[in-house]
Amino acid sequence: MRAQVVEILSTSAPGAPLTACAQALLEAGRGLVGDRYHAGAGTFSARLAGKPDAELTLIEAEAIERFNQREGLSLSAADFRRNIVTRGVGLNELVGVEFRVGGALLRGLRLCEPCAHLARVANPKVLPGMVHSAGLRAQILVGAAIRPGDPVVI
Repeated sequence: MRAQVVEILSTSAPGAPLTACAQALLEAGRGLVGDRYHAGAGTFSARLAGKPDAELTLIEAEAIERFNQREGLSLSAADFRRNIVTRGVGLNELVGVEFRVGGALLRGLRLCEPCAHLARVANPKVLPGMVHSAGLRAQILVGAAIRPGDPVVI
């Protein structure tokens, strides 16, 4: 199976539900156009202001599926509040690595660990249950339009 984007999620307001996008524009140095963090309006925008790891978050579909199976839940990818859902790539291995998502060039910066806010809005079980598997924070080095089905290439 090739590594690919399976879903792109965004919301313009903090705390609002994320919705799936048929395509999205990634802007270098800013984030996913139209998303709350691109606009500086995310829950953690004040704390992350000016930091590249506020630009974009990714999560593995497989990690969500394992969590749901283990916990007997049916949380959607949107419940995890990450921007890009992937399949077929180990995101933890991309910390410090440049990689492509479609035509965009990204750099993995650090793991996007679950936090108390995510536990409140999704389910308390995500806090202990998704440690080291809740995603990746990435910097956008070269922006591009992306779509579900685009390859993820290391």
